[in-house]
Amino acid sequence: MQIGPYHLGNNLIAAPMAGVTDRPFRQLCKAMGAGMAVSEMVTSNTRLYGSAKTRHRADHEGEAPLVSVQIAGADPARLAEAARYNVDMGAQIIDINMGCPARKVCNVMAGSALLRDESLVARVLEAVVAAVPVPVTLKIRTGWDKSCRNAVTVARIAEAAGIRALAVHGRTRACMFHGEAEHETIAAIKSAVRIPVIANGDINTPEKARAVLDATGVDGLMIGRAALGRPWIFREIVHFLVTGRRLPPPDVAEIRRVLLSHLDDMYAFYGERAAVGIARKHIGWYTRGLPDSGPFLHRVFHIPTAAEQRTAVDQFLAGRENSSASHSRSRERLSVKGVFQQPARAEGGTGRAESRVPARGGWP
Repeated sequence: MQIGPYHLGNNLIAAPMAGVTDRPFRQLCKAMGAGMAVSEMVTSNTRLYGSAKTRHRADHEGEAPLVSVQIAGADPARLAEAARYNVDMGAQIIDINMGCPARKVCNVMAGSALLRDESLVARVLEAVVAAVPVPVTLKIRTGWDKSCRNAVTVARIAEAAGIRALAVHGRTRACMFHGEAEHETIAAIKSAVRIPVIANGDINTPEKARAVLDATGVDGLMIGRAALGRPWIFREIVHFLVTGRRLPPPDVAEIRRVLLSHLDDMYAFYGERAAVGIARKHIGWYTRGLPDSGPFLHRVFHIPTAAEQRTAVDQFLAGRENSSASHSRSRERLSVKGVFQQPARAEGGTGRAESRVPARGGWP
């Protein structure tokens, strides 16, 4: 997929998510197969540029390309200034947020609230495109609510303003994250414009990725919540789209390696005090569904230091890894025992027991 002068390695993009898609997470998603990862939104309020939160969001030191930064706001001049600032800080692509449904964002007429004012949409897009020499992209929803589903009109405005790619979350702002994504609306948007269109919403398995591509004809897919604690979803989807076959899920040993590496990156990026708190939600996502994860999380959420937190995670996953290996060996012994103790079956009237050989890929 092409965005301006940039050719992405594939058509999978990690979605911008506030409080999640920081530099460590973006780097991890790219390493796991994402063609691009968009930063969490950076405010257009320049008075906040000195805050630790904004400094971290604008920090791209050592980040593998492409560096795509999402900006949020409602004032065309301020958004243009924010775009220039972030390009100076290393952004190669500027993305404009018109999709966030959060109340605190919409209450200041930013995020998806902008979709209610199409003339303001046009002024914002034109101002930002004119302000920077890099490609500008846009993320929207299908409209404000079901009575104002105007995404096709907004897509045409975006194309006319010089937007180079459009990501669409297939729900209205009123729907938040409830119900199913409107793939038919995304298909209509794709038919209405010539710029690349990227589908977002409910893409949580390789099979769903294939189905969305087929249903909408879009150029790319944007993965958000499905990557939380599961960054390998990108390589799983890439493999499935290329081969039509699923990769085996990661074992506990790999989850352990990935999570510990992710923790180390967060500790280095934020410093110990901030990172310990930020890491807790990621630990919860990674260990979700593992045996005894509930009591473990209750304990780990009260650990105050990075060293103790990392050790607790390491020991917990090492224990699950050993239990998993032991369980696998037990299952294998039972399977082998079962195979060679099958009831005798007549073969050609001789009364000999039929030999059974493991099928390719393991015992049947």
